[in-house]
Amino acid sequence: MSGGREQSVETKVFEHGDLVNQVIDVIVKEGSLDREKVTLDATIESLDLKSIDIVMILTALEATFDVYIPMDGPFLDAKDVRGLTDAIAAIVKEKS
Repeated sequence: MSGGREQSVETKVFEHGDLVNQVIDVIVKEGSLDREKVTLDATIESLDLKSIDIVMILTALEATFDVYIPMDGPFLDAKDVRGLTDAIAAIVKEKS
C-alpha cells in the first residue's frame, strides 16, 4: 500500500510544478516579459508590472484554471511570483 501513497505524493508534486509553469507562462505572456526574468523569487515590483498588467494576468489565470480569484485574499498579498503561484495553487486545490 505504501507504493500507492508514494505515487500520489509524486503526482501532487508534478501537478504543482505543472501549475507553477502554467502561472509563469501566463505572467510572461500577459506581462510581455522575458521568461528568464520571471523566477519564483522575482517580485512584482522587479518585473515592473503595471496595474493593467496585473488585471490582465488575473483574468488570464482565471480563464486558464477556470476559477474565480478574489482580490481581497492571498493573491492581493502576494509580493513575488512564488506568492502568486501559491495563491493560485490554493484556489485551484480548493475548487477540485
